[in-house]
Amino acid sequence: MEKKWWQKSVVYQIYPRSFQDSNGDGIGDLKGITKRLPYVKELGADVIWLSPVYQSPNDDNGYDISDYQAIMTEFGTMEDFDEMLDCAHSLGLKIVMDLVVNHTSDEHAWFRSARSGKDSPYRDFYIWRDPKNGGEPNNWGSCFGGSAWEYDEASGQYFLHLFSKKQPDLNWDNPAVRDAVFDMMDWWLRKGIDGFRMDVISLISKPAGLPDGDAGSGPYAPFSVSANGPHIHDYLQEMNRRVLSRYDIMTVGETPGLTIEEAGRFSNLDGRELSMCFQFEHTSLDEDPVRGRYGFGSLVLTELKENLSKWQYGLEGRAWNSLYWDNHDQPRIVSRWGNDSAEWREKSAKMLATCLHMMKGTPYVYQGEELGMTNYPWENLGQINDIESLGNVRSLMERGLLTEEEAVEVMRRQSRDNARTPMQWDASENAGFTEGTPWLPVNPAFREINAAEQTGREDSVFNYYRKLIALRKQYDIIAYGRYELLESEDPDLFIYTRELGGEKLLVVCNFTEKERVWQIPEEFADGEILITNDERTSAADAVIRPYESFVIYMITAPKV
Repeated sequence: MEKKWWQKSVVYQIYPRSFQDSNGDGIGDLKGITKRLPYVKELGADVIWLSPVYQSPNDDNGYDISDYQAIMTEFGTMEDFDEMLDCAHSLGLKIVMDLVVNHTSDEHAWFRSARSGKDSPYRDFYIWRDPKNGGEPNNWGSCFGGSAWEYDEASGQYFLHLFSKKQPDLNWDNPAVRDAVFDMMDWWLRKGIDGFRMDVISLISKPAGLPDGDAGSGPYAPFSVSANGPHIHDYLQEMNRRVLSRYDIMTVGETPGLTIEEAGRFSNLDGRELSMCFQFEHTSLDEDPVRGRYGFGSLVLTELKENLSKWQYGLEGRAWNSLYWDNHDQPRIVSRWGNDSAEWREKSAKMLATCLHMMKGTPYVYQGEELGMTNYPWENLGQINDIESLGNVRSLMERGLLTEEEAVEVMRRQSRDNARTPMQWDASENAGFTEGTPWLPVNPAFREINAAEQTGREDSVFNYYRKLIALRKQYDIIAYGRYELLESEDPDLFIYTRELGGEKLLVVCNFTEKERVWQIPEEFADGEILITNDERTSAADAVIRPYESFVIYMITAPKV
């Protein structure tokens, strides 16, 4: 396998709106990011994935773009962006931009022209259909609730929007769309950015004829019929030939509906398409059969182990994995798979970090994850900003599938806004995020959980992440070693090995507050403890304490 720089890198995701405000308007901005770049460098990350900063009316917090080559006024100017990019590069940090090209904003100049009449040169940039039997062209639902079709009175046709009605889908079957998108991507790469994270990129190729979907598949019906469409690989290979392959960059595709087989094509080690992909199976294990992610399904460790192991095994030698717990679309991992009580929060956060960062693939850290930030204690739906959460729970309430009280409880568990509350920098007012009124409320836990307290404390979650990231840079086995799951049926312990040449790692993680006894394999009994979140001093100790994690390193044969 040809080794690439991004395979040993660690990516830090910044959600600009919530990272750091520099001008007191309550909204994070580019100057704020520039101010905090040394913090990311101190953590040890190599790459920053920047959620969208393009001009946008903010119907979906920047994922509805009205101008791909301008900066959202709230975030600053293009000069501010250039200053941030130069500062990042001076610190040895790379910048990966969010690329949102399944759809645009309905305020984009292309769509405004398209909507002006059927004779517009941009009409075919989008997907228009005549009514069918007096209604929508098919039964597709929007991922944000309701229909995926919006009627245009002026032309008597519907346009497709798999997300908000203010996010019309682009027609990638039109070569002019691909030309325009590729030109825009090349413009950013010539500016000096280091790659793209591609939003819902697996949805860009729609099935011929736009057939009805499975009516029983719930609010995400479009994924069952739109993901991995007939020309998806043609379009990504064309993108790679015309743009991506001309630069030494990293690309990651957000790919709803991804399978192992498809991942082997999207992120094949031959480099014809993308560097890696995000899959969502492990984040969906507690989905309710009726209410999807907005229900009350349970989390079962054996299912998590089975799923993550499937991807480790399935991509071995074929394609590259991305590793993540948190991002701007997921609730906080320590409140999900860990324990966010005062007693166990830090230890369980370290355990979860160990479990993920010792696997094969490129790890992603979402802002605040390295502090063990927690979900927000929402009290009512009026506090929620997220269009997806609100759209789906209200749809479920209208159908009698959720009460309002249950909806608020679901928000505490699953709303994307749990990840979007402001970054907790210190114990001052508004956690040091802003001197104004923050756009989302600051989590009341900020006085106990903040960067200022943790960067200066040796045993903090932050400094534990620093050690994990440093180990990945030091040991090739962490980046490239072969994975093997042990104790697949154990309900409490996640245990696996990594092997590369004459080296082996044993990774042990207790996902519960129960003490367990597990006999360490004899070959590891004299090994070196690389990292532990407990006071473990012996590699042979069979007692696994609550939420304990540790990694044992062994040289099993002379290094070649």
